[in-house]
Amino acid sequence: METILLDDSEADLLKAAEIIKNGGIVGIPTETVYGLGADASDPDAVEKIFTAKGRPADNPLIVHLADFSDAEKYTSAIPELAKKIADKFCPGPLTIVLPKNDRIPSITSGGLDTVGIRIPSHKTMHRIIELSGCPIAAPSANTSGLPSPTSAEHVMDDMSGKINAVVDGGQSEFGVESTVIAIENETSVRILRPGCITREMLLELCDDVIIDPAILHDLEAGQTAASPGMKYKHYSPSADVIMVEGSIEEFTAYVEKFNAPCVCSLIYDEDEEYFPYRYMTYGSSSSEQAHWLFQRLRELDELGVKKVFVRAPSLDGVGLAVYNRLIRAAGFEVIRL
Repeated sequence: METILLDDSEADLLKAAEIIKNGGIVGIPTETVYGLGADASDPDAVEKIFTAKGRPADNPLIVHLADFSDAEKYTSAIPELAKKIADKFCPGPLTIVLPKNDRIPSITSGGLDTVGIRIPSHKTMHRIIELSGCPIAAPSANTSGLPSPTSAEHVMDDMSGKINAVVDGGQSEFGVESTVIAIENETSVRILRPGCITREMLLELCDDVIIDPAILHDLEAGQTAASPGMKYKHYSPSADVIMVEGSIEEFTAYVEKFNAPCVCSLIYDEDEEYFPYRYMTYGSSSSEQAHWLFQRLRELDELGVKKVFVRAPSLDGVGLAVYNRLIRAAGFEVIRL
């Protein structure tokens, strides 16, 4: 099919909303990454998302709504702690997993009896939800397994000819997907996928925040993925990604052994003056690294790089989200110096 490029004018947002209402798919900007949006309550429309992405059917989709009060239409129960957290962080880059009702088809939830609910803060995505009147399922708008898209250009690169339209809303603000949480009990939550809403931020509202083991390790055989990003190799460019933990001196000495024209490194901004080999930087702070990570991985593919050594980020705050994306991009290959 022809994929049309739309802007964020009201007229074009209305076109995007009509496509979704009529069972089509649209690449839509959000504050995290670009999403591949379709009516979450329409099994045929949702199936088109899986086909376009080449996404495994047991990988659940997140449902985007205009207001958290709308979650009552698609869930069977909303714990008080979920409401308290939503009051603080929604709209924003947070997804709350809740028990679903029959208005969310099985294909949308990946066969689970739960559904991830998110209220995006990006004005373009928010307006399309309002205009369509639909709950919008919107996984990242990339070919499954590749780095997530943070611009309309990335979406067109992956999805041109596979979807109806892409809305250009500029560069994504955060650069990594939303934090996904599940409510453990009345006073604690579990982070299933880290993002820019951090453990430290959630601890302001509850007694305990559990980091699910699957954030830093592969799922065990037979274990069910309760959230997107928990199963399969994700976020990976064509190049082999190898994450390296250590000081810049240790990192430099290690990379020296593999130095070749087809090799490139991702280092911190402040490492530039100490690193003599081919490199790109991906920020100083964890927030900057989150913003630039997927952009840099795609740029490395454009350069034809075959092997990428990445100086590992911190595990604190947003750094956990960056580390999680990198360890999956690397297929859990980490060199600890």
